[in-house]
Amino acid sequence: MKISISFPPIESKKGAPLLTQNRQFQWFNSPTYIYPVIPAYAATLLKQSGFEVFWDDGIAEGLSYQTWLDRIIREKPDIIAIETKTPVIKRHWEIINELKACPVKSGETGISQGAELFNRVNKVESWKPKIVLMGDHATAFPEESMKNSKADFAIAGGDFDFILLSICKGLKKDETGNWKLEAGNLEGGVWRQESGKIKNSGIYDLRKHSLDELPMIDRELTKWKLYGYKNGNFKYTPGAYMMSARDCWWGRCSFCAWTVMFPGKNFRARSAKKALDEVGYLIDLGVKEIMEDSGSLPIGRWLEEFCNGMIERGYDKKVTMSCNMRINGIRNIEIWRLMKRAGFRFILFGLESANQITLDKINKNLKVEEIEPGLKMCKEAGLEPHITAMIGYPWETKEMAQKTVDLAKELFRKGYVDTLQATILIPYPGTPLYKYCLENNLLNFTDYDRFDQREQVMKSELTTEDVKELTQRIYKSFITPGFIARKILNIRSAEDIKFLWRAGRKVLGHLADFKK
Repeated sequence: MKISISFPPIESKKGAPLLTQNRQFQWFNSPTYIYPVIPAYAATLLKQSGFEVFWDDGIAEGLSYQTWLDRIIREKPDIIAIETKTPVIKRHWEIINELKACPVKSGETGISQGAELFNRVNKVESWKPKIVLMGDHATAFPEESMKNSKADFAIAGGDFDFILLSICKGLKKDETGNWKLEAGNLEGGVWRQESGKIKNSGIYDLRKHSLDELPMIDRELTKWKLYGYKNGNFKYTPGAYMMSARDCWWGRCSFCAWTVMFPGKNFRARSAKKALDEVGYLIDLGVKEIMEDSGSLPIGRWLEEFCNGMIERGYDKKVTMSCNMRINGIRNIEIWRLMKRAGFRFILFGLESANQITLDKINKNLKVEEIEPGLKMCKEAGLEPHITAMIGYPWETKEMAQKTVDLAKELFRKGYVDTLQATILIPYPGTPLYKYCLENNLLNFTDYDRFDQREQVMKSELTTEDVKELTQRIYKSFITPGFIARKILNIRSAEDIKFLWRAGRKVLGHLADFKK
């Protein structure tokens, strides 16, 4: 059996789609490619189990849709697994239906135009791959995708690496040469078409999966270098992503699409030793910077063991580390200093808003008065804090949103943060925020295509023009004489100059992303 892990190109005048390994979705004018960690685990598990695997990221490879389609037809995988998100789900349904209609004659390239008519007229035997949808939108509304496309399976669970393996193991060829599912051993969380009906295998249970059982990701199979350079978070390239936990030990923020797949109550981490072994493997590959992309890096004993292991193994001298962290997650500067000694550089924090009413409503478990001291402590330890903020909360006035802009500017002025990311708040299906909007009639529209950071989705005092202008203001908040002077004075190498140049280009790209 041949299985492709596929990311079909999605061509749009809006830019390049930032889809996988991202808690939000955004079109980027300046492309960023993030290594898809969970699909990479899926590919590795499948290969380890004896399946033929084709890594098929047409987005990161920069393929046109037609070039990608011709290639997937030539490859003729038996199963195509596609990770999806809300703003591209309708396009994925269309792609699935086109793939189901593609004719393929043995030894010939497929013809995509007028496929069904071509089949009928020429009596060509069709290639009929089994297609699996996975990801946060598929987890939220699996039955919807089964009804709106010819997908064979939808995985309603964040551990779609483990679950995809169970589907593949359950498929057997019948006497006619078609793949049929022996559903008895399926894990919970699999929705499927069967005899004209939609069925599911029960509730998925994250507790069944130990992350320590996962193999080392096969980075060559999954073409890691595609993602090693075009990523604004990397100061040193090539860079790589790893993920030691699923996903955030808080895991209750009402806006986060990944809480649909990984509720905080089920937070799991592999051992610090396993994580260190992967760092060593990446160093051997030539990686210069690693983004540890767990929703929040594990803290406490795990973090201390990991940092001490980095130092003891000498990895702190060979690679730079970055991670996600909650602003109030570490309250002891000595832990920050230990992370600095262990090779950490960039720390990403979700600030989200400067208004306490908003932090409470989104269940952030953060006090406004904790923000500045938390960032200051991290910065004093020698690390480089990065903050994220969002605009477009339905209950916020323009004045309230401006407070977030003002706080970002003040943090830059004081030197407590180095970089930031600003986005428009999107109520992703399956999240508590989406439910809140439905219950209170707060959605301006329900067209998934428009849940894409380009307009105001929720009813509020703020218009689309307002949220774009405010988002641009946040991106411009670093422009203070003190911040610019510090950056110039801190230049120590050619790498510093290159990073500042790349960062500047990314900021210009983001300003274009939110242009009026």
